[in-house]
Amino acid sequence: MEKQEVIISENLEQCLTAAVERVEHDRLFVLTDETTLRLCWPRVAGLACMAGARMVTIGATDEHKTLESLTQVWTQLQQGGATRHSLMVNLGGGMVTDLGGFAASTFKRGIAYINVPTTLLAMVDASVGGKTGINFGGLKNEIGVFNNARTVILDTEFLLTLDYENLASGYAEMLKHGLISTKEHWAELLRFDIAERERNGVAPYGTLGQMVGRSVAVKERVVEEDPLEQGLRKALNLGHTVGHAFESMAMEEGRTVLHGYAVAWGLVCELYLSTRKTGFPVGRMRQTVQYIKEHYGTFRLDCKEYERLWELMGHDKKNTAGQVNFTLLGDIGDVRINQTATKEEVFDALDFFRET
Repeated sequence: MEKQEVIISENLEQCLTAAVERVEHDRLFVLTDETTLRLCWPRVAGLACMAGARMVTIGATDEHKTLESLTQVWTQLQQGGATRHSLMVNLGGGMVTDLGGFAASTFKRGIAYINVPTTLLAMVDASVGGKTGINFGGLKNEIGVFNNARTVILDTEFLLTLDYENLASGYAEMLKHGLISTKEHWAELLRFDIAERERNGVAPYGTLGQMVGRSVAVKERVVEEDPLEQGLRKALNLGHTVGHAFESMAMEEGRTVLHGYAVAWGLVCELYLSTRKTGFPVGRMRQTVQYIKEHYGTFRLDCKEYERLWELMGHDKKNTAGQVNFTLLGDIGDVRINQTATKEEVFDALDFFRET
C-alpha cells in the first residue's frame, strides 16, 4: 500500500493546492456532508485549486454511512463524467472520509483521493491509515478496504466549527493513543481540560493542535509497521471491541451515540479487563476511568442487554476461531494484542462499567 503523506497545515490554501497539483487528474470532485457543506466548504470554495470542482453531498452523521449513501456517491461520480484519472477530495468528519475513501477506492477500480478532515475524530483517527468503509447490517465498518489517501491535510482551524460533544468524541481516540504510547503522553492528555471552552469561552487550539500532531504520530508509527492490521496495528483497537458493541446496540435502539463516546466507554471496560488479566496498574486504570466519567458520562445499560452486547462483540473483525479478541494493556505502552476473555469476564467488566 502506497505510503500516505500527512501534513499539519499552517496554510490551508498552500497545502491543498500542492496536494491537488501533485495528482495528475482530468476532473475534480469534492465530497461533503450537509453539515460540512455549510460550515467548512466556505473556507475552501474560493481557492483557485477548487475551480471547476463538482460537488457531491450526502446526509450528515454516522447513520448515513450506508450502502445507500455510497451508491449516491458512485452515481454522482458517474453522472459527473468521472474516469479512472479523476480525483476526489473528502472534506468532512470520519463518516465522510471513511465512505468517501471507499467510494473512491472502488469506483472504476479506484481513483485517487485526498482527505481534509474537519473533526478532531477524523484528524487523529478516521482519515489517517487507509481504512475505508461503510456500516452494514447494523454493524460498524462491516464493508470496506485498505487504501491510503494520497494526502491527508490536518488544519485545526476547522475545530472551531465543533460543539463540545464532537470535540470530546475525537479526544477519546487521543486518550487511546496516549495509553498505547508513553506515560508522559498519557499524563499530558489527562491534564488537558477539553471542557474549558464551554466554561470560559476559551478555545485552547494552540495546545490542542500540538497534541493532535503527537497523537497522529503515534498512529502513523503503528500503521507504517503494520498497514494491513496483521499484528501490531491491532493496538489501535484498544477500547473498540466493547466500544463498537455499544455503538451497534445504540444504532439498533435508535439512540445513536458518537463514536468517540462509545470508545471512551469501551476503554473503561477494557482497562478493567486489563487489570484483571494482564496486570495493568489499578491506580492508572482508576485515573483514566475518572477522566472518562467526568467528560463522557455513561451509556444507559441494563444487565438484560449483556447477552446482546456479547453477540455484537462476536462480529468484531479481530476475532479468530470463534473467540472474542481484545487489545489489552500490561501498562501504559505495554500493548497485548489477541487477548481473549470469557463471557463471564466480559459481563464482570460490564458490571464494573455500570457501577462506575
